Amino acid sequence: EGVAGTETPKPSFDPAVQLGAMPPLGYFDPAGFCKKGDESGFRTFRAAEIKHGRVAMMAALGAVVQHYVKFPGFESVPSGLAAVTSAPGSYGMIALFLISGALELGVW
Repeated sequence: EGVAGTETPKPSFDPAVQLGAMPPLGYFDPAGFCKKGDESGFRTFRAAEIKHGRVAMMAALGAVVQHYVKFPGFESVPSGLAAVTSAPGSYGMIALFLISGALELGVW
């Protein structure tokens, strides 16, 4: 078994008829990443797309929440992108970067 599907391509697999390919766009793959018959690659890309979409939704939520919620020890950190350049905020950014990198490489 491959990462997210089968190891050998099945010639009968067509990504254009999978769940999510619907009007008005239909199957949308302008760069041609998913070839017809490559179910494993399609499943891998679909899992990555779902994961990155969830991360983007959490980032959007975090952009709003960080204005109103401050963790203990970070009360003096300004809100917004200025937090990355100030002293305890930059440490938090480095910690988040390292934790998310470790999770990306190790868990997923």
